[in-house]
Amino acid sequence: MATATKTRKKFRIRKGDTVEVIQGKEAGKRGKVLRVLAQEERVVVERVNFIKRHVRPSKKVPQGGVIEREASMHISNVMLVCPSCNKAVRTGIRFEGDEKVRYCKKCNVSVDKG
Repeated sequence: MATATKTRKKFRIRKGDTVEVIQGKEAGKRGKVLRVLAQEERVVVERVNFIKRHVRPSKKVPQGGVIEREASMHISNVMLVCPSCNKAVRTGIRFEGDEKVRYCKKCNVSVDKG
């Protein structure tokens, strides 16, 4: 019996992108993507979706206590913000020269830098 192979999922949201939350309690907030967790299909967005964690004293947190940090959220709950039209947009992929770039489907401008 053959076993299923895991395929690597590809997303159109990358680390460093500015995104807008479109669903959930944080809807409407914008932030920069700190991490993309591809296996879990989740992203960590700066200053969005804070949770409280109780931590023991350690070298990193000498006094311990309750700390707040960003939690991950599902990648389907965020949309990329186009730098030119400044709106949450869907993106497409096209070739410019010999490399793939993402582009805004509203204003047809390349989203990738450079």
